[in-house]
Amino acid sequence: MKNIDRRQWLKTAGLSSSFTFLGGLSTMAMDISISTTPSLNTVAKLNSNENPYGPSKAVRKRITSAFDTACRYPSMVFKPLLEQIAEKEGVSTKHIVVTGGSTEGLKAVGLTYGMDGGEIIAADPTFQSMMTYAENFGAYVHRVPVDSKMGHDLEEMERRINSKTNLIFICNPNNPTGTLLDKKKLKDFCISASTKTMVFSDEAYYDFITEPDYPSMVELVKENMNVIVSKTFSKVYGMAGLRIGYLVARPDIAKRLQKNIMAFTNVLAIEAAKEALVDDEFYKFSIAKNVEAKNAIYNTLNDLGLEYIESHTNFVFFKTGRLIDEMMREMEKENVLIGRPFPPFYEWARISTGTMEDMKLFDKGLRKVMRS
Repeated sequence: MKNIDRRQWLKTAGLSSSFTFLGGLSTMAMDISISTTPSLNTVAKLNSNENPYGPSKAVRKRITSAFDTACRYPSMVFKPLLEQIAEKEGVSTKHIVVTGGSTEGLKAVGLTYGMDGGEIIAADPTFQSMMTYAENFGAYVHRVPVDSKMGHDLEEMERRINSKTNLIFICNPNNPTGTLLDKKKLKDFCISASTKTMVFSDEAYYDFITEPDYPSMVELVKENMNVIVSKTFSKVYGMAGLRIGYLVARPDIAKRLQKNIMAFTNVLAIEAAKEALVDDEFYKFSIAKNVEAKNAIYNTLNDLGLEYIESHTNFVFFKTGRLIDEMMREMEKENVLIGRPFPPFYEWARISTGTMEDMKLFDKGLRKVMRS
């Protein structure tokens, strides 16, 4: 779904950042006939922010038909996907670097800008793949604690910029807190910081943002700024197991990053991504089901009087008041898998949205654990 189409659909659907569940949206989600991932019935896997409904029927059909070309190298089917992504983002194909999931893109960027003592600035906690990988090659990471609302402390991050700063990493919406930066503050920060160093905007959860006019930092890439954006097919498209994502950057930057791509992706993932980009029905279905599940989580947490952060993603970060390692063990006994520890918030837990059956298991399990 093109960004312009997405914005218009969000307005039409009546979605907003209020997180109030919409009856019309619920009906739409329920009316779509789609083959869902078979449930184990006994285990709710809610620890990896996956989309339990994907890939869509159309994507599965496309994957099956692609087996005839799976004996060939990906270069045979790659160009049309590159053109589709470029059209979606409103840039040239020279702006796009396709990766084996967005994580490969993050690591390639971390390697490019962090090697041999390069310094990276990032929020803490946030998604760590880039930073931990870069540290293996000699990078120094300035981890800036999130603010009192668990969002990026942009002012402190800007103060950390020095002559050795090679990159600023922003995960927006942030993982694991689910917070969303004010769009004006985000844009102003990226414009200012990009005059001093490279800025990376991880937009893995961008599709779940319900503010219709919230900008992607691809807008700044189009203005030839020192900005790199990552996106993925793992979340809203339900293709986490297929490993495909992409970076958007100025052509000279993209060319440099391409040299550090290692795994790339595969024929089946490429064909799946082509179909996913035109399957608007499943895109809308995924967003609607995510809102439904997220509101079910809110209802459980509100009933139990547990503090949580209103989320702009497909997960919710909430305070249990109990050590996360203990919570993980106790919830697993109730057949619910929840997110890993996110220092320094050891008494907080991250729960992914799942099917409504998963949400019922979560509700039942959490009530039992919190009573014990």
